[in-house]
Amino acid sequence: MPRIPYATTDNPNLVPEAAMLLGKMQPLNIFKILAHGGPAFGAYTRLATALLYKSKIDPILRELAITRAGILCGASYEVFQHEQISRDVGMSEEKVQAMKVGADDPIFDEAEKIVLRLTDEVFENTKASEQTFNAAAAIFSHQELVELIMCIGFYIMTSALLENFEVEVEPPEVLAKINMATKGGK
Repeated sequence: MPRIPYATTDNPNLVPEAAMLLGKMQPLNIFKILAHGGPAFGAYTRLATALLYKSKIDPILRELAITRAGILCGASYEVFQHEQISRDVGMSEEKVQAMKVGADDPIFDEAEKIVLRLTDEVFENTKASEQTFNAAAAIFSHQELVELIMCIGFYIMTSALLENFEVEVEPPEVLAKINMATKGGK
């Protein structure tokens, strides 16, 4: 049970901008909590969209960073959602499971290990070590490097929000309906 009620589009306490945006979103519990954030809800979704759908970083590497951040934060909702997204972008089930171990798991290639180390270090220390940062800078463009750090930070923030409000994973029937809608089903 969340610590505050999930918002609905007819909630008189929501700012109109947030209520309108909530009505356009998939019925995910994260959005029903974020809607209480007023104008920040729209800003949050714009940044999430940019990081998830408009970034230059390889989707598998992006999902390694996002999901690992959720794992490190203990954010079960985040991990659940992004493990599925990881599969959807082509990550093997073995790698999805190995994210719990991190960069020490031999299944990951060198670029993947660098992303996982970078995520771990940003989570633990805010600033990555020279060695890890330089390794990342050697394989990523400046744009990709900034996007990667933004993804890590954004999803640490998202994990904190999810955990503090105790956002629940949607019931299977809601997830099935969302999955059908996003894949063009009826």
